Amino acid sequence: MDLLKFIEIIGVFASALAGLFEARRRDMDLVGLFVVALVAAFGGGTLRDLLLNRTPLFWIEHDGYAMAILGLSLIFALFPATRRFPPSALLIADALGLGFFSVAGAGYALELGSSLFIAAFMGTITGTFGGVLRDILCNELPSLFQRSHLYATCAFIGCYVYFALLYLAVPGDMAVWLAIVGITAFRLAAVRWNWVLPVSR
Repeated sequence: MDLLKFIEIIGVFASALAGLFEARRRDMDLVGLFVVALVAAFGGGTLRDLLLNRTPLFWIEHDGYAMAILGLSLIFALFPATRRFPPSALLIADALGLGFFSVAGAGYALELGSSLFIAAFMGTITGTFGGVLRDILCNELPSLFQRSHLYATCAFIGCYVYFALLYLAVPGDMAVWLAIVGITAFRLAAVRWNWVLPVSR
C-alpha cells in the first residue's frame, strides 16, 4: 500500500475518533455521532480534493472509510450514557489526526506538482478543516478562529519540516514519519505549555 494512502487512513480514523469523543460529550444519538465523525474525518480531505481538482473525492473512491466510521459510531452509541471519556482522549485523537492528515495532504499536493507554499497550505487545510466543521456542528467556536493554543501553525510549520527533510535527502518514508511525529508533538506541547500566537495590543 502507498504510504500516503496508509497515513491518510490513520488520519481518517483518528479524526473520526475525535469527532466521536466530542459528539459523545454532547450526548448525541447514533445519527449525531455518525454525522459528526464523518464530517471530522472527511471535511479537510474533501476541501483539499476540491481545491486540487482530485476526483473522485478520496472517501467516495474508498467507500469502506464511511462504512468503518458507521461501525465505530454504532460501538460508541452502545456505551452506557454514564460512560465519559477524559478530555485527553479528544486532544490526543485530534493531534494525531492533525499530524497524519497534514502530511498526507502536503504529500498529495506535491505529487500533483504544487509549489511548497501551496502544498503546505493544502496540508494545513487537510489537517484542520475537519476539526473546524466538527466544532461548528457541536455548537463551539472552532479553535482555529480564536486566540487559542497553536493549531494550524503546527500543521503549516510541520509541512515545511517535511519539505526540509526531503530537501536534505532524508528517505521519503522516514521524512513522512518524522513530520507526523513533529506535528503531533508540537500540537500536544502547545496545549501543555499554553503556546499561542502573539497579538498586538
